[in-house]
Amino acid sequence: MVVGAFPIAKLLYLGVRQLSKPVANRIKAGARRSEFFKTYVCGPPAQIYHWVEMRTKMRIMGFRGSAIKPLNEEAAAELGAELLGETIIFLIGTGCMILEYSRQAANSRRKEEELSETITNLQQQVGELALTTETLDAQLREVNRLLMALPSPQPQK
Repeated sequence: MVVGAFPIAKLLYLGVRQLSKPVANRIKAGARRSEFFKTYVCGPPAQIYHWVEMRTKMRIMGFRGSAIKPLNEEAAAELGAELLGETIIFLIGTGCMILEYSRQAANSRRKEEELSETITNLQQQVGELALTTETLDAQLREVNRLLMALPSPQPQK
């Protein structure tokens, strides 16, 4: 029984994607503990996200001019950490997809190069065979010319 090539790269990508969630959770936990991350990394995106979300909800419900209160620091840190974790998972997935695309493109390019090389070799062989055929044809014409130039043999008595 013949077994095809096992797609080890796809298995590795799947493993990386499965590991991305725990890695993102660890980064989120670290971001929740760090004051720097709370203040400068998690807080501003969370406030912007909250503002856009609330503005959209208010417009859907028909309230146009309502002021939106910012999140408190703890809620902003929590939301920002969640956004950071989801961003990390998204980036890892995107990276896996890009790597798979580049791998497939390289395989396709390699197959095209092999096919092109095969076609070139076949064209070269056809050219060599055409040259050999022309040479043999020229030799045959020369032999026929020499045979015609020989005097015909006299019948023996």
